[in-house]
Amino acid sequence: MQGPERTTACVHDGPIGEDGTMTRASLDKQPGDVAAMFDDVAAKYDLTNDVLSLGQDRRWRRLVRETVGAQRGDTVLDIAAGTGTSSEPFADAGVNVVPADFSLGMLRVGNRRRPDLAFTAADALRLPFADDSFDAVTMSFGLRNVVGTREALEEFLRVTRPGGSLVICEFSHPSNVAFRTVYSKYLMRSLPTIARKVSSNPDSYVYLAESILAWPDQAGMAHLITEAGWRDVAWRNLSGGIVALHRATKAPAAIR
Repeated sequence: MQGPERTTACVHDGPIGEDGTMTRASLDKQPGDVAAMFDDVAAKYDLTNDVLSLGQDRRWRRLVRETVGAQRGDTVLDIAAGTGTSSEPFADAGVNVVPADFSLGMLRVGNRRRPDLAFTAADALRLPFADDSFDAVTMSFGLRNVVGTREALEEFLRVTRPGGSLVICEFSHPSNVAFRTVYSKYLMRSLPTIARKVSSNPDSYVYLAESILAWPDQAGMAHLITEAGWRDVAWRNLSGGIVALHRATKAPAAIR
């Protein structure tokens, strides 16, 4: 299924490689730049994430499935699914999962890995799905890259059935102040250095570090979700707050 035409940016203000292509996006998060950056890192994306997170990223993704609580036969939209590693725990549990992403490079890699999954090209701001289509919507490490956070959350609400749930897994802010300082230094100094050894585009991890530091904390994220119309918003810190799982529900249908 092909999603609607995605907005692309004509002006690129991020770093340009020797071949004239974008090497990383900037914090204005132009959709074309973000998509091009992820297309470029698709081949080694999963390996790089495993190395940089010391294997924690797969644990985080498994916890997303547990938090969603989807049962066999339920239908879940996994937006920003990339190569499908976040969708696999759902599929392996018998859940009908739709991995969606706007990076065609990521989708191609994912389709080669898991041709049994229904990889779908989709823009988080204009999802190609009808209202009330999914029992749950989840997004892992992708909301930070969307140019309109509230608009995306409202779009997730639209495609979720009444009483359904939202789970957002995203980088956040460590709860311990001392550790937060050490972590910030790691992001800006060590992470890009390590990425140069394992990533096809290490400059993209400079964007990763910058976007994490600029992202709202746990309470700020909860506020954004509430403002978008979700209810019963709560969060759980993972790995000391490096990552936070936010969960919310859509109001049940009104009884007539």
